[in-house]
Amino acid sequence: MPAYDKSDIQRRMQGATEALKHDLGGLRTGRASTALLDPITVSVYGANMPLNQVATVSAPEPRLLSVQVWDRSNVSAVEKAIRAAGLGINPITDGQNIRLPIPDLTEERRKELSKLAHQYGEKAKIAVRNVRRDGMDSLKQDEKKGEISQDEQKRLETEVQKLTDETIAEIDQLIAAKDKEILQR
Repeated sequence: MPAYDKSDIQRRMQGATEALKHDLGGLRTGRASTALLDPITVSVYGANMPLNQVATVSAPEPRLLSVQVWDRSNVSAVEKAIRAAGLGINPITDGQNIRLPIPDLTEERRKELSKLAHQYGEKAKIAVRNVRRDGMDSLKQDEKKGEISQDEQKRLETEVQKLTDETIAEIDQLIAAKDKEILQR
């Protein structure tokens, strides 16, 4: 049984870009994004639950997030969790609805966020390169065991490299788009 599995390599590389998209979604860019509140957990009913399981999060305006808490008794717990998340957002409670105005970003903060986006991108590229290395290693093993010919090994190595190049280009594209979004006024 050959150690090389093209679909596994594709899946793992795609996983790296999905993780990057998730990381970038959490970066605040001065525009309201519901992904900003994804990491927040609320302590309700004696358990920690994700915010989206106790409230509806929406972005009715470009600079405003709205959190509609389903159970009135959880409003203060949700507000406390948002304040504790350290997002630099001040919740305004109005009955069961919590409004979160998104403040303008300072130039300094924009540069920090841009740097962070690039770090996330580098992390994703490293993950992709590790997947490539694993793929190349398994191809070498298969060739040593005589399960594939040298020609087949070279062809498959080229295929793995092409996959790697495409994935890294996609990562660069994601970073460039996020960078533009962060730095524009």
